[in-house]
Amino acid sequence: MTPDEFAERFNRLRSSEDRYRYLIQLGRKLDAYPEEFRDEEHLVRGCMSQVWLVPVGGSKPSEVVFRADSDAHIVKGLIAVLLMLYSGKTAEEILSTDVEGLFERLDLGQHLSVNRRNGFYSMTLKMREHAAQKVVVEDGESVCERGDEAMDDVG
Repeated sequence: MTPDEFAERFNRLRSSEDRYRYLIQLGRKLDAYPEEFRDEEHLVRGCMSQVWLVPVGGSKPSEVVFRADSDAHIVKGLIAVLLMLYSGKTAEEILSTDVEGLFERLDLGQHLSVNRRNGFYSMTLKMREHAAQKVVVEDGESVCERGDEAMDDVG
């Protein structure tokens, strides 16, 4: 499903309960998270729930694929949304993706608590950090050059 298709489906749901149910359904469809990465190192800071995130590499060298999991059902749904946006993309595509625009189109600010919203942005920031590090490895640029630009767009 593309982000536009997701936004169209999500925005057709009128009640917060229906939107939460839909997010939970998406979260249940996540690929299994590798247990060896369910540790402190892969825990996303800034989330009230426990969220683990790891880049696992893609089928192409330029591709970034993520696996993520949470102990909270709604958060797993938010992870599914972020994976839809970022996973399988190049680092450059990840860094240029307008996640805040999608957040606004979905009117998530109205439906999520401040804590979940902050967690959403913490997950976004972590994914973008992984992408910025991949660009550094590929291009030989410093983390500050590319990473600071990328992080300015978040939050």
